[in-house]
Amino acid sequence: MAKILIATEKPFAAAAVEGIKKIFSDAGIETKLLEKYTEKKQLLDAVADVDGIIIRSDKIDKEVFDAAKNLKIVVRAGAGYDNVDLAEATKHGVCVMNTPGQNSNAVAELAAGMMIFASRNHFNGKSGKELKDKKLGIIAYGNIGRNLARIANGFGMEVCYNKRHRLDEKEEKELHLTYASQKDIFAHCDIISLHTPANDQTKKSIGYELLLSMPKGAMVVNTARKEIIDEEGLLKALKEREDISYLTDIAADNSDALKEVAGDRYYATPKKMGAQTGEANANAGYAAAHQIVGFLQKGDETFRVN
Repeated sequence: MAKILIATEKPFAAAAVEGIKKIFSDAGIETKLLEKYTEKKQLLDAVADVDGIIIRSDKIDKEVFDAAKNLKIVVRAGAGYDNVDLAEATKHGVCVMNTPGQNSNAVAELAAGMMIFASRNHFNGKSGKELKDKKLGIIAYGNIGRNLARIANGFGMEVCYNKRHRLDEKEEKELHLTYASQKDIFAHCDIISLHTPANDQTKKSIGYELLLSMPKGAMVVNTARKEIIDEEGLLKALKEREDISYLTDIAADNSDALKEVAGDRYYATPKKMGAQTGEANANAGYAAAHQIVGFLQKGDETFRVN
């Protein structure tokens, strides 16, 4: 009987765990649980006899792959997968998947909430601004960007987007979108929402010059990865431009310095909150379980990323 480990330093909700277990049980697969572990050795011991692993933000590296002799598949319950060493996975003959789209509405709603929070001055009693008629620029238009565009349309915002492959004209019209370059989005949008993955091309790609080019009173909302920000450039821009703001779901490494310079123009959530809803939590876990069953029983590699 195949055995799957749910390894979550930050656990799924209890109801989601039970749902995942049922999916595996119905497929004749045994489930093993490791939650809130505090030492890597606990993870290394737990992977020794498993065929698959479901993770969240847990790091799966060479040491883990070396310890998991029977391992065939790792599924990251979420869209990003930079916490898994893909090269080592491939060397060890392990399939790695993510679960794209399962957390996207939750992250989009958080981005919208942060926009309101900043526009209303953190609800401090002072007069703020409305989102209606403001121009929103979405950098990296995938599942999250699509959901955010839907929400922004409801607010009556004008939505621009940038992605590697432009949508066709019919789709742009149906979704009320305008395509623009990243440079133009920063130069002309009141709010810029970042959804860019962290890779060699995007790390530190958002920096001083782009931030300085923003319109008066503009804000950047980052629910993606902190690595895409040039944090020293951000600090310099916030120093020089006392009208711009930066809100993030991933606290910067120089968070204290940013707070000191920008005050309420810099805000970071206490921990990464994008996928922290009961619905997203469960959806990503269930998707991960179904993908493992499909892989083990049918060889389905639809969401393979390595």
